[in-house]
Amino acid sequence: MFTGAMVALVTPFQDGEIDFQTLDELIDFQLENSIDAIVPVGTTGECPTLSHDEHKKVVERVVKAVGGEVPVIAGAGSNSTAEAIELTAFAKKVGADATLQVGPYYNKPTQEGFYQHFKAIAEEVDLPVVLYNIPGRCGAGLTADTVVRLAEVENIVAIKEATGKLDMASEIATRCDLTIVSGDDSLTLPIASVGGKGVISVVANIAPGDVKAMTDLILEGDFVSARKWHNKLFALSRNLLSMATNPIPIKAAMSMMNLASEELRLPMTIMDESKKAALKQILKDYGLV
Repeated sequence: MFTGAMVALVTPFQDGEIDFQTLDELIDFQLENSIDAIVPVGTTGECPTLSHDEHKKVVERVVKAVGGEVPVIAGAGSNSTAEAIELTAFAKKVGADATLQVGPYYNKPTQEGFYQHFKAIAEEVDLPVVLYNIPGRCGAGLTADTVVRLAEVENIVAIKEATGKLDMASEIATRCDLTIVSGDDSLTLPIASVGGKGVISVVANIAPGDVKAMTDLILEGDFVSARKWHNKLFALSRNLLSMATNPIPIKAAMSMMNLASEELRLPMTIMDESKKAALKQILKDYGLV
């Protein structure tokens, strides 16, 4: 359930509302390209600007549209433990297979606070938990020691590693048996080299087949062939994560590919016109437009 190519799905909007028809179409596109799992309402899914009701509706719609073909790992994190438990319980109720739990943001808990937060969620709701360690977004992050402690908690089964530090992934891999997946597309292969088993991918929104081809080879242990896909995907991955804050570039790219509107919700704004020409050239060079 927690290996291979897993897409961090965007939440499409139209005129300020969630575009559920396009959401269904995006899920069909992913399934047609043999994606291994779908991860809605994470960072890429703009969870911070969805109401609780909208958040729940997206999770329920994705579970229904996927129809059990692949696992659904629903974003259910919060900087409020009680809120995270509520969202996790709802995800279980509607049939999600697991939840993605981001580190509490803004309030910057201590490591003991992180531990107690994730432990409480895992113990309260009987659903597998994928930890999401992204200190650049949260203002604070998990240390390897805390990850190792959490690995002993039943239901905590994997970690999305988005610190950008190979040493962190290496230390987790050598000290516990959590499944490690990359949280940065450009680092999927490097993290795999020290024990990673796949990626929760932004780029898979537009190139799911290629991300899947690379992770299949990684899981087969063919790193030489996987490196060819890494080299092909690298510029696309790097630029989609560096041209502007995610998910601004991926939504701009999806608009250029007629997959979804580029619309976001404030405080996120669409990509500057001055950068769009460069993005379109990147997509052309890759063969996506």
